[in-house]
Amino acid sequence: MNSDIQAAWDFHNGTKHPWGALLNPQHRFNPAAQPLLYKKYLDLEPFQLPLDTSPGGIPTLEAISAAPISNTEERLPELKQIARLLYFSAGITKKIVYNSWGEMYFRAAACTGALYHIELYLVCTDLPGLEAGVYHYDPLSNGLLLLRQGDYTQVLIDASGDEQPFPIFSYCRTRDSLL
Repeated sequence: MNSDIQAAWDFHNGTKHPWGALLNPQHRFNPAAQPLLYKKYLDLEPFQLPLDTSPGGIPTLEAISAAPISNTEERLPELKQIARLLYFSAGITKKIVYNSWGEMYFRAAACTGALYHIELYLVCTDLPGLEAGVYHYDPLSNGLLLLRQGDYTQVLIDASGDEQPFPIFSYCRTRDSLL
């Protein structure tokens, strides 16, 4: 239940830096010890996604707090909607170049000191402009890497105990300005 916050505190306390090492003024960042910021598939060419980073037409909190649309008409998401969803969830939104040690990338999804990576995968049926498959989102190229060709959506439905996927794009169909 959301009111039971002990699990969140246990996770927080179990994953924080011990003894406040980052608060110590003697602490220095060692870029050589930094883990990878994202998974790399060296032998796969990314399918480049179109990207529009202009602000949406509705505030995020307003969009997610709105009542569900009662019309059950479904439609397939457009590639530009998928690209925005992936980019604003885990894309590289900023890069700073330091003369002393190189580049620092900033991801849309924050994490503890940005010291571990967040991976996104897309499993889809045939969509306009994108074949059915299992894809890995590559934040550096803002592209999709095809890991498995074909429709694997039923595999996910079976693994979830036959829970049907939430039709997020039909839910957001009148909120195109957000996506």
